[in-house]
Amino acid sequence: MKTKLTLNVTTRAQTGRSASRRVRKANAIPAILYGKHTNPEKLAVDTPEFVRLLKAVSGRAMLIELKQAGKDQMALSFLQEIQRDPITDKYLHIDLHEVKADEKFEIRVPVLPAGESFGVKNQSGVLEMNAHLLRIRCLPKDLPESISVDVTELKVGETIKVSELKPIPGVEFLDTKGQPIVSCVEPVAEIVQEVVAAAPVEGAAAAVGADGKPVAPAVGADGKPAAPAAGDAKAAAPAAGAKPGAAPAAGAKPAAPAKK
Repeated sequence: MKTKLTLNVTTRAQTGRSASRRVRKANAIPAILYGKHTNPEKLAVDTPEFVRLLKAVSGRAMLIELKQAGKDQMALSFLQEIQRDPITDKYLHIDLHEVKADEKFEIRVPVLPAGESFGVKNQSGVLEMNAHLLRIRCLPKDLPESISVDVTELKVGETIKVSELKPIPGVEFLDTKGQPIVSCVEPVAEIVQEVVAAAPVEGAAAAVGADGKPVAPAVGADGKPAAPAAGDAKAAAPAAGAKPGAAPAAGAKPAAPAKK
């Protein structure tokens, strides 16, 4: 543990939803401090000061000394849980876990990859984090702010597990040895969409080739179906509006018979 942060807290006597709303209305956050050897203590934390504390923590595992008026000795703790409103994103409640300087405790510590993976650099691989937090046990003085994992030699298809982590003095890893931490995987192949041929017009027979498979209709340079070549049509098209097999129009003279 290299750095300890300080947070000013005040005791709050009242409990319940109404009391918590009053605390938030006064620009503070309801909190609770609990530990193995102490009874839960209800506290209130100034919201602007807590925001500054979170910026200082910056996602690391750090211990916080709680400074309270009327108490000479500051309690040592860490952030166990932070509750936020899912809509407004405002802080609703803070859980602080008290620890003793001479007693080991359990905590989750963030994992950070270090270096550039061989598989990413030379094999077009993608680095995939399997675990963002690891459980450890240690004394407060031995608490690491984060766990660094060297991925320099990691190739595509390889994984670094808990059992392969370098030992940290005074730190005991609690996750299973086979727990994967970070992997180098092959990139996801791009999905290529096939070009679908235009479906035949409803009611029209599709052309069939010599092999018995459907033949795509000819297409002109403008992308529209090409006109049939001269001589291909067996019969002239009927006049517009005329129906097949209809009687000749009234007044029309029958064609003269051909001369023998």
